[in-house]
Amino acid sequence: MSQDTSRNQDRIARTSLGTGGPEVGVQGLGCMGMSFAYGPTDAAEARATLERALELGVTLYDTADMYGMGENERFLAPFVSAHRDEITLATKFGIVLDPDDPAKRGVRNDRPYIRQCAEASLRRLGVDVIDLYYMHRRDVNVPIEETVGAMAELVEEGKVRQLGLSEVTGAELRAAHAEHPIAALQSEWSLFSRDVERTAVPAAADLGVAFVPYSPLGRGFLTGAFTDAGKDLTEDDFRRRMPRFTGENAEANAALLEPVRKVAGDRGITLGQTALAWVHQRAERYPGLSVVPIPGTRKRSRVEENTAATRIRLTDGELALLEPIADRVAGGRYADMAFTSAGRE
Repeated sequence: MSQDTSRNQDRIARTSLGTGGPEVGVQGLGCMGMSFAYGPTDAAEARATLERALELGVTLYDTADMYGMGENERFLAPFVSAHRDEITLATKFGIVLDPDDPAKRGVRNDRPYIRQCAEASLRRLGVDVIDLYYMHRRDVNVPIEETVGAMAELVEEGKVRQLGLSEVTGAELRAAHAEHPIAALQSEWSLFSRDVERTAVPAAADLGVAFVPYSPLGRGFLTGAFTDAGKDLTEDDFRRRMPRFTGENAEANAALLEPVRKVAGDRGITLGQTALAWVHQRAERYPGLSVVPIPGTRKRSRVEENTAATRIRLTDGELALLEPIADRVAGGRYADMAFTSAGRE
């Protein structure tokens, strides 16, 4: 077998990013950790990871203006320039950081701010158009129709191709979609986080909106990479501030990994592959729903592991073993759940 044939067999399948959306690999790449939030990073290895992901058929690359206050967009710019016609580029606006204290966050969705953010992202990324532009978080003081209307102006001007939303409820998605077609909804969805199944996922399936699960590996917890963020991770890792990853919550949640370990051990796969395979198969319960998880990594070996999970099928028995986990998780996804769809349902 030639090397080219072997590489083609490793490439992931493709799907459409929502009704009428571009065709992308069935798994994308979250790029945040390459320059923000998860402690020290190796820039050279992160660049090599971007290239390896593309070789494996990953074409949806996800960033945001708040990741390192623009640093992640600047980091991606050379890769984007080299492969512009091969990838679908997604970025976001809406979360406002305090330069003096990045732990402090606000939200803005007003028209002048949206335009300011879009122009800045275009400059940092070195592109003329953003393929998928997300509202990162909902500002409840601004009608969502007004926010989406402002985003739609960017589409009309050719600065953005398609619109996305993040962490909105089913009702909010329907209201937004009535104003302008929404291509994708991005929210946390994993073995540990299934609140989106109440209204957001069904609404996306009904409207033909793609669902883009972020943190499908529970920010690394589902891989067994750490058991207590307060003890195992560096001081600058923001997971140390997330309730479910520290103290008694972390201890309780670590015990929930036992069914994942059993499935992985019996199948000869990793915990992370088990968790990702679950996300891909869970989507099948919603007819017509296109799902493109975006596990984040900055290592080539991990992107190879993650993409291989798209070819794993869990049995009904294995799915039943994993089913109870989410209902038993201790602690919220964030200290302040008001920033999430679950906090508004």
